[in-house]
Amino acid sequence: MGHAAVTVFICITCRGEAADAERPGALLFDAVSAGVRDRAACDLAITPVECLSVCKRPCTLALAATGKWTYVIGGLDHQTHVEDVIATAMRYGATTNGIIPWRERPQSFRKGVISRIPPLGFSPEGS
Repeated sequence: MGHAAVTVFICITCRGEAADAERPGALLFDAVSAGVRDRAACDLAITPVECLSVCKRPCTLALAATGKWTYVIGGLDHQTHVEDVIATAMRYGATTNGIIPWRERPQSFRKGVISRIPPLGFSPEGS
């Protein structure tokens, strides 16, 4: 299998409010992975990571692709945001630079943006 156009890194380490409960990021990873498997044309790699260092906003992911801005999104829920994650990752993959207009993002991504990181080799216009 070839290299996916978009990688969705999902933190599987963060704990929820109950220390003994299942980790919310692991549940999101499982749910998104299952959702992607159920789709025919979905060029996404769903990758678990041990920590994205956003512990105060558990259930965090990063959208990344070569030559595109990377988004870090937190405060997601494995029961209600799976379709948001998949649809937004596919929309992200369809952009040339990774920037999805704010109005075209689902509410969970509008509220959940933690950071937007420029691609390696980025230089501002006119530099």
